[in-house]
Amino acid sequence: MDLGLTDRVYVLTGASRGLGYATARCLVADGARVVLSARDADAVAAAAQRLGGPDRVLGLGADLADPETPERLVTAARTHFGRLDGALVSVGGPPPGSAASVTDEQWRHAFETVFLGTVRAVRTVAATLAAGGGGAIGLVLSTSARGPLPGLGISNGLRPGLVGMAKDVADEYGPRGVRVVGLLPGRIMTDRNVELFAATGDPERARAEAEAGIPLRRIGEPAEFGRVAAFVLSPAASYLTGITVPVDGGALRGL
Repeated sequence: MDLGLTDRVYVLTGASRGLGYATARCLVADGARVVLSARDADAVAAAAQRLGGPDRVLGLGADLADPETPERLVTAARTHFGRLDGALVSVGGPPPGSAASVTDEQWRHAFETVFLGTVRAVRTVAATLAAGGGGAIGLVLSTSARGPLPGLGISNGLRPGLVGMAKDVADEYGPRGVRVVGLLPGRIMTDRNVELFAATGDPERARAEAEAGIPLRRIGEPAEFGRVAAFVLSPAASYLTGITVPVDGGALRGL
């Protein structure tokens, strides 16, 4: 199936590695051009080079906690590639810990980056896409948006709110051709999950226990998420908006 991605342009945040990078790789492989951003300028520059260099990929060091970042990324896409067709908004996971045990400062920092940074990016990209005839925005969230995960209190608190925000933006901008979809990765073998397994003190046991709770009985690979995200952002998914899509091997039990 042709996804219709040839020469389309997407901005991806938090994309020097992990799920953002996996999505960028899938987009570029299908003919898209991308602007990657991450806080580590050297890491994002290296990621951009691996994916094809400046003809296909532009890498920028940027932090979503900075209010100027969304406009900077949108401008970079339009200046370097001449258009913008969508974005994948992803930020690093907040620190582990129960909601009652993490500090006020950890809550504030996570709100500024995970929540408010995402809202700013979605708001800026949606307005730009609406003015240009439409496009798609994907939000990399977590299955914690539908069911709390033990030991991830901040994520449990913030992710459901982002789902509500995404639905609100989808309703407002749908008439102007802008689609907004939440992506809910489950256990996927990114650096984040390696760290979470290691934090248990027995990563092999933690992985085995996690896999036992997944109907497919395995941890997902980043490319498996990337292919779903690339489809959601593509014109092939033109009638999908205002929904959340789990990419979790069947782990969520809700219908």
